Amino acid sequence: MDKKQSRMKRALKLRCKIKKLSATRLSIHKTSQHIYAQVISADGATTLASASTTQADIKAALKNTGNISAAAEVGKFIAQRAIAAGISEVAFDRSGFKYHGRVKALADAAREAGLKF
Repeated sequence: MDKKQSRMKRALKLRCKIKKLSATRLSIHKTSQHIYAQVISADGATTLASASTTQADIKAALKNTGNISAAAEVGKFIAQRAIAAGISEVAFDRSGFKYHGRVKALADAAREAGLKF
């Protein structure tokens, strides 16, 4: 099993657990240059809020888009947008990525900005 297959297997297990909870989820995806976050409804049909380092208002505040400080900024923005949409509690879907580095920075920043998970 290669690296991507292992990540997808972890993601599938995690999403099955979240689906049983019927919770709104904060889903992330990362590449070497960018990080993306979405708040998705419990049924998975609707994106309620989103933020990424590719968006102009976030990118303008950053020097580099592929580091921990950029992930923390995305975490703050996604929490603000989710709270503005009326969502205060989510399940964290890390998409199979290990919980360290940029993933952890995004999660911690979202928690500090008011999201509960």
